[in-house]
Amino acid sequence: MTDLSLLVEADGPAFGIHNEDGTSPIVVVCEHASNCVPTLLKNLGLTVSQLDTHVAWDPGAAILARKLSDAFDAPLIEARFSRLVYDCNRPPDAPSAMPADTEVCAIPGNAKITKAERQTRTREIYEPFHVAVTETLNRHRSAGRTPVLITVHSFTPVFHGKARDVEIGLLHGQDDRLARAMMEAIEHAPYDTRANEPYGPEDGVLHSIEKHLTNDPMPYVMIEIRNDLLATDDGLSDIFALLSRSISQAVTSLDLHPPLAKPDVSDA
Repeated sequence: MTDLSLLVEADGPAFGIHNEDGTSPIVVVCEHASNCVPTLLKNLGLTVSQLDTHVAWDPGAAILARKLSDAFDAPLIEARFSRLVYDCNRPPDAPSAMPADTEVCAIPGNAKITKAERQTRTREIYEPFHVAVTETLNRHRSAGRTPVLITVHSFTPVFHGKARDVEIGLLHGQDDRLARAMMEAIEHAPYDTRANEPYGPEDGVLHSIEKHLTNDPMPYVMIEIRNDLLATDDGLSDIFALLSRSISQAVTSLDLHPPLAKPDVSDA
């Protein structure tokens, strides 16, 4: 039996790497960068306006991730397809990896997905994406750099009818070094910043990070920004400037070798 195939030549690869040769110890990851759908899936039966909502991607996250990548000379691995096709921050056995329903709408193209189709999406999207993350982290280690893993996300101001006051979330598991140092750096900024909100490890949102933790300690943080703060150029610039300063201060405080170079925030 021939394996099913999903991606065609016109779709391109499952992931993109921005600033691949960056020499910073920081590695930026953006799992929900895109709302694109592979050609054969016919938009999963959704309208363009439905694909523009937060259920299909994290609005503003990719732009913010690229600005951080450029500022720190850090490689960025970003998913090129919607999390409705495959959420690269979820393991293959999780229903939310290829959800049939969401807060906004049902997903017709996922309603009757077969086991073979799930395996195809896993093989062609999830696995290549995480191989790219692994290879990037390993290049840093081979060059004598302790990687610093930062994943970038955004979240909606209202979820299931409930408003969210938190504006910046810094998520972590047992190793809270980087998140704690960033919290200290952001302490006096005019944003409601909280640890492990609006999600926490118990929600399964640290999958990408946990997948790449090894026996070698690696500082990490998952950054969540309320997406209304990224909706304008001024808002995006303010958040970028704040995060670049706090990341720089936090990573420097960890006393990594070689040390972190000062970020270029000239376009903030």
